[in-house]
Amino acid sequence: MKIAYLGIDMLCSVLDALLRENCEIMKIFTCPTDNVTEFNTKVTETAADRGIPLTFDRITMQDLEELRAAGCGLVVCAGYYYRVPILEGMLMVNVHPSPLPVGRGAWPMPLIIKNRLPFGGVTFHKMTEEFDRGDILMREVFPIREDETLQTYMERLSALVPEMAGRLVRELPRLLKEAVPQGEGDYWPNPGEEEWTVTPEMDAEEADRILRAFYGYECIYRTKWERIELIGGRAEKGEPEGHVFPVKDGYICAERIRMLR
Repeated sequence: MKIAYLGIDMLCSVLDALLRENCEIMKIFTCPTDNVTEFNTKVTETAADRGIPLTFDRITMQDLEELRAAGCGLVVCAGYYYRVPILEGMLMVNVHPSPLPVGRGAWPMPLIIKNRLPFGGVTFHKMTEEFDRGDILMREVFPIREDETLQTYMERLSALVPEMAGRLVRELPRLLKEAVPQGEGDYWPNPGEEEWTVTPEMDAEEADRILRAFYGYECIYRTKWERIELIGGRAEKGEPEGHVFPVKDGYICAERIRMLR
């Protein structure tokens, strides 16, 4: 099967699985990343190693038309920053990091953890003009653990998607025939800075839940006098005396720290 692939490293296990199924990846569309909190290095290395054309340019309707004319039978989107145009008559599938219809939107994973949802998951669904509303082809759900972080969430999700991607190409006619409409659901806007901000007035449990929800990304520790960026932070209960980032009944440690104005 000839496939166009859209994505960064976040879900690159999908790309690896498609290649193991001997799919012909005609072109990879990826995005510029900071390669600090989000990465494109694995995707670009795969393209170079396999001789697959790659672009950082945003995909256009013309790109889709050219791909279809060249025999592309499927577009797979797995962690792509940009809104993708929909070409009528072309099969386009998105890999979404939540159990749709729960968690429509570009970044549902932190909110699943922060808002104490009991479960997370991953959904393969048809792409339509309506964002994250296409019929469901496959969905896997897993319970959220008490100590879940964004990192562990994505590791669990990434372990599920290779088998699902394999099924997608092996069983595509059946999956299309049995596709299920999503029904009711909510769209979740991207979280803003207030949602990844912790303060000394919070207790350790609340602070840690926020830090776990955005683990690996920037969080803000905010006092009356300063704002400090923390990456890889966790809060613990205990005597905060002597620690740089105290909270009400504990303290925060972080892998990376940067003073902000």
